[in-house]
Amino acid sequence: MFLVLVIFTAVAAALLAMVNEVTKAPIAASEKAKQENAIKVVLPEFDNSPTEEKYLAKTVDGDSLLVFPAKKGGKYVGSAVASTTKKGFSGLVKIMVGFNADGTLYNYSVLHHAETPGLGSKIQDWFSDKLRPSSCVIGKNPEKGLKVSKDGGEVDAITAATISSRAFLDAINRAYSTLNHSVNVSDTISLQTNN
Repeated sequence: MFLVLVIFTAVAAALLAMVNEVTKAPIAASEKAKQENAIKVVLPEFDNSPTEEKYLAKTVDGDSLLVFPAKKGGKYVGSAVASTTKKGFSGLVKIMVGFNADGTLYNYSVLHHAETPGLGSKIQDWFSDKLRPSSCVIGKNPEKGLKVSKDGGEVDAITAATISSRAFLDAINRAYSTLNHSVNVSDTISLQTNN
């Protein structure tokens, strides 16, 4: 009986390892394509390859986030930041946040979340709807930090999903502060105009 169990376990482990090897490359390619599509959505028009110029920037809390600088005709037009927060109602929330050269939020794309369907799952659309200006974050500068109105801020939270709304805004604030502390936009622009 012991020998049968050992053989069965060894065969199962070998099959799992084989499946992992076979699917590793397609999964990585899919993740890269998803990241590149998110970068295109969240940034103004660019002609460089932000994924080739990406760099890892330290956050204020000691973590690090990927920053993807975008240029058009050699001029800096903005950056995309892959941001995360663990403050969601169901844990991890990952977003790609795009900022214009002046620091205003150009757009965002939610990459991953496990928020409650029909409530917190509305984060993809709720904060970009320009018909609801009190909840729209597009065009805002998060220099002083974006907060929901319940916390004294100017952004209306998703109805019955305040925790998810706070988490989303936390991810944006982390992205902005990381970008702001890792790149001086005026230095970047002056370096490019001198070249």
